[in-house]
Amino acid sequence: MEIREVAERVLFGRSLDEKLAVGECAGMAPKVVSDVVRECGVSMPDLPGRPSELVISERGVTHKGGSAFPKVNRMDETAERGKMLHFLANHELLATELMALVLLKFPNAPAEFRQGVYETMREEQAHTLMYMRRMRECGMDFGELPVNDYFWRMVAPMECPMDFVSRLSLVFEQANLDYSLHYGKLFREVGDTGTAAVLEKIYQDEIGHVGHGLKWFRKWKDEGLTDWAAFKKQLHFPLTLARAKGMAPYDRSGRELAGIDAEWVDKLEVIEQSRGRTPVVHWFNPNEELAMASSRGADFQPNFQPKRAHLLLEKDLAMLPLTWARRDDVVLVDEMPSREHVLRLKRNGFTLPEFIKIADDEALLERKIGGLKPWAWGPMASELMSRFKPAIPVGVDLPWQAFGSEDAELFSKGYGLKLAGLLDETIGKFCKSVDEVLDSVRELSEGGDVLLKAPWSSAGRGHLRLLGGEWTVAGEGWLNKVLAEQGGVVVEPWLDRVLDFSAQYEVSEDGIKLVGMTRVVNDAAGRYLGTFVHHKWTSGLEPELTEFLFRKAGVKELYKRVIPEVLETLLDENFRGSFGVDAMVYRALNGELKLRKVVEVNPRVTMGRVALELLKKFGFAGAGYYQILRKSSLGDIDEWLEHLGCDSGHVDLRDSLLNSLDKMMTKISCPINDPHLAEEFIAIWHLRKSTEEVQKCFIL
Repeated sequence: MEIREVAERVLFGRSLDEKLAVGECAGMAPKVVSDVVRECGVSMPDLPGRPSELVISERGVTHKGGSAFPKVNRMDETAERGKMLHFLANHELLATELMALVLLKFPNAPAEFRQGVYETMREEQAHTLMYMRRMRECGMDFGELPVNDYFWRMVAPMECPMDFVSRLSLVFEQANLDYSLHYGKLFREVGDTGTAAVLEKIYQDEIGHVGHGLKWFRKWKDEGLTDWAAFKKQLHFPLTLARAKGMAPYDRSGRELAGIDAEWVDKLEVIEQSRGRTPVVHWFNPNEELAMASSRGADFQPNFQPKRAHLLLEKDLAMLPLTWARRDDVVLVDEMPSREHVLRLKRNGFTLPEFIKIADDEALLERKIGGLKPWAWGPMASELMSRFKPAIPVGVDLPWQAFGSEDAELFSKGYGLKLAGLLDETIGKFCKSVDEVLDSVRELSEGGDVLLKAPWSSAGRGHLRLLGGEWTVAGEGWLNKVLAEQGGVVVEPWLDRVLDFSAQYEVSEDGIKLVGMTRVVNDAAGRYLGTFVHHKWTSGLEPELTEFLFRKAGVKELYKRVIPEVLETLLDENFRGSFGVDAMVYRALNGELKLRKVVEVNPRVTMGRVALELLKKFGFAGAGYYQILRKSSLGDIDEWLEHLGCDSGHVDLRDSLLNSLDKMMTKISCPINDPHLAEEFIAIWHLRKSTEEVQKCFIL
């Protein structure tokens, strides 16, 4: 019998008996066949032949509609195991059909390659039959559920055998090393040793299949490229590198047994890319406010250049958007994190987006982009993000605007005063001259301290505290400089802080929604140190303070309803994105607690929003503390990491059906950016089971 004859029956057959015949008797695929007749002589189908109950729609969806993949936490149920086996059987059937297709589509491929594909096809037939047998024992027949055609859509358009081995052998079959090993363990855990044995057999066969594809991949790739570089070059979106690993624990040993080299194994382990969803591109640009400030005042600076400390903040914390980005999104960075750090994040429960160097971001133009979300919109963000405009689908609403003075005002401390004024709060004044500042200081001091703020500043930087309202030479110099550069200064009394907190909002076309509340940890000078988060944001506070906030100050009504309504009248109707309102509780001279409703506003992602998103990613399981430290204060980084305990290892969520999030993620202290690559700033996330435990990470 000819290979061509067997391949035709597998590809065009309308019954499973015909497509999956693997025995030695007449009419079935023999183990040894000839390969003399190479001419195909048939037209390639748009879809493989199938029995009516397994027909795939030409539109790329099943004729019966979608069907969700079964949850692994229900695998102890016989019916759910049957559903999972149905999915797996369809994947094996598709692989069988694709191997028949390559044999017919490329009759002049090397004989050794064709014989290897034929033998692999026979094993895939056997795999499908084994799944079908176990399925029936679970009370389900093949065809009871809808089937997908993803493998077919991604592989069938192949133009040469190199496409076949790159896509099927080295993407889908390589990913199946993870799936078959992982699900084999899970089936064994729930006592289904029969299915576990099937998956263990498939796993061993899959190692050989990947090895066969790798052998020919190496023969056909460019000699000057490493295997990894050639693999990257060979794949094109939507088939990404990340598809070559499963949504399951990564199997290094199976890949090594298949012959994949160390560079490939290491780099694939940590790479993350979209698996189909159109990504949103994120960028951390904390110097946007300073860039806006440079366009203010008498000393106009059209070519803004941040100081070294500001540049280091932007560079070191470039990974920060991973805290709010989704798995399929893209985060732009100056430098790629090390493999060790990415593994550290994964061990500690983080789901990661794709990281792309800004210098290499042209590859994004080959893909569709679902949105652009910088830390803050401004002139710097508009300049960088505008290059992606060709990749944005028509209809996606983006602020492609030239940022003028009215936009810069939104980021000014003066804007916070406007919001406060609409809430009948009169603490603080915006002054535009030295005389106005001096008059305001005399009026507000009354023997106490006075705080001066540069309009465009953040995190407590750009502030000046006048003790007793008295000026120093340095203070006068600071005032003249800020007035010249930014055109104004905010003057307010120094208050006896009791609690700093922040309300986080999201502004969309549907309105302004309160996302959550956070507690801000500042030093004695009001400089930002970190953020405490809990699903009950007042958890752990003194009863007196809690009673004041909810009964006397009415913070729930104020920040959930009143402030959003006022912001609706204040914000430009085109504003979209994150918005933060900082506030405080202070103690008056008579000892009474007072609420300052608005300290300042932040029309961007804030560190408080970062902390909220981190807690959300971990299922609100406990209390969290997010902080930023200076690397220069930590000493030896390796010793610090060991002391921090972030490399002790945590159980993967998919390693066992019996583990729960509460059991696994009881203690996390993990740097978000790569501590070895950082020059000065390191962001850290602490998660504990209770408020009391997380408070040990800092002093509230």
